[in-house]
Amino acid sequence: MEKQVLLTIKGLQIEGRSGDAWHPIVKGVDLTLHKGEVLGLIGESGAGKSTLGLAAMGFARDGCRISGGTIDFDGIDLRQAPEAQRRGLRGKRIAYVAQSAAASFNPSHKLIDQYCEGPVVHGVMPRKNAESDAVELYRRMRLPNPEDIGFRYPHQVSGGQLQRAMTAMAMACRPDLIIFDEPTTALDVTTQIEVLAAIRDIVRQFGTAAIYITHDLAVVAQMADRIKVLLRGDEVEEADTRSMLAAPKQDYTKSLWAVRSFARAAQPQATGTPVVSVRNVTAGYGAVDVLKDISFDIHAGRTVAVVGESGSGKSTTARVITGLLSPRQGEVLMGGKPLPSSFKARSRDELRQCQMIYQMADTALNPKLRLRELIGRPAEMYLGLKGKALEARIRDLLTLIELEPDKYIDRFPGELSGGQKQRIGIARALAAEPQLIICDEVTSALDQIVQEGILKLLDRLQRELNLAFMFITHDLATVKSIADEVVVMQNGAVVERGPKAALFSAPQEAYTNLLLSSVPEMDPDWLNRLLAARGEHA
Repeated sequence: MEKQVLLTIKGLQIEGRSGDAWHPIVKGVDLTLHKGEVLGLIGESGAGKSTLGLAAMGFARDGCRISGGTIDFDGIDLRQAPEAQRRGLRGKRIAYVAQSAAASFNPSHKLIDQYCEGPVVHGVMPRKNAESDAVELYRRMRLPNPEDIGFRYPHQVSGGQLQRAMTAMAMACRPDLIIFDEPTTALDVTTQIEVLAAIRDIVRQFGTAAIYITHDLAVVAQMADRIKVLLRGDEVEEADTRSMLAAPKQDYTKSLWAVRSFARAAQPQATGTPVVSVRNVTAGYGAVDVLKDISFDIHAGRTVAVVGESGSGKSTTARVITGLLSPRQGEVLMGGKPLPSSFKARSRDELRQCQMIYQMADTALNPKLRLRELIGRPAEMYLGLKGKALEARIRDLLTLIELEPDKYIDRFPGELSGGQKQRIGIARALAAEPQLIICDEVTSALDQIVQEGILKLLDRLQRELNLAFMFITHDLATVKSIADEVVVMQNGAVVERGPKAALFSAPQEAYTNLLLSSVPEMDPDWLNRLLAARGEHA
């Protein structure tokens, strides 16, 4: 028997404002969702996935407007309904789980207080009952110490735990529909498995319908009953998940299936003095050691990927190398010579040698500065360039990152796509003419097509400029694409390191095996098999 239709969207048109003009974002898309069904929305950045997901709540972001079509939620016309009625539905019958739980929770309130607010305000249950319900849902979401974890503040739990707490909070009023907007993008592979399994279980247990927005095809394969593909606001195709994975019909969908085919050519063995050597470093915060006697080298023209789950010490290692955190023991060498432990004691040239590209280009670039200022400042500071020489260098760097200088030099970051912003982060790092660039999760927030473009760009720049890269990532597909050597970290220690080929083909440590086995595959049965093999409920 076919399930009852919960949500029907017909001819949906959404526009965004640029200055005084409006331009189309979603162009006449149709969508039907049945009760208890999970629909996957996929497509590259700018496809309109999140905009469509929010429209399912009768909501449009600032600067956007729903200009055409109908949105029918269980017999309620969300376009015509009064705003008070729409607010009454949001949180109670329609819930939203954002990509970044850390940015979405109120940092000044405990988790359980934020959980209880929805059901109390909507009159679903009194506070005492909501607290008991929170503990039960925390247990179902596989959170540790479910009786106590709600009494922590958001900063006192891990990213994966916070994402599960947000999903539990979305379920507090037992909604009919949840919109999941990239809920696992920023998580490491082992944490992602826990969150995916928990989300899938709780949606099934309560018969909740869901729209699952993602650019990760392997993830959507585990979660969705059907998949809809979008491109620049238009629908490309839609089918049940198994049919879509087995035989996509449209060329664009086939191109999505084929991305991440890029693999860096094998490099010769490292010789000579390393650009950077980390030697027996122990470091931490307060009395806690976060890094425990770690050592590895990075040579010119080579990429060392540092992998491990959240809290393993990857970013702390970068802080030690850049001088932002002084080690308790050990040292960092640049070109065989010890670096001062603090950046404050390093010369301008020592600071110049090591630059960083950050995970979130949105927050790493000052929105009030034009691109010429963002790229030009390091060149002026470290190399002393001014006037025409500085202008020429900025233009050269824009050309190097494949952006037309005349078109982009005077733009602000807000006028760029996510991939273009990340390219500006790369140009800013290159402006100092460093020997080492630390890439901290630089592709994790990008869709797979843009990711591939960034990886190819980094590979070309490395070959042309003989750069050393330290690539911090939880994405093992990225490691396969670009790394020469891999350093595996767990709980602040290096548990395994070696050439990429050897580590992927014959890992020696159980933890490395765990990481490799946790990489999702484009197979709807993969998560079930993995959980069964680990003795967990599938």
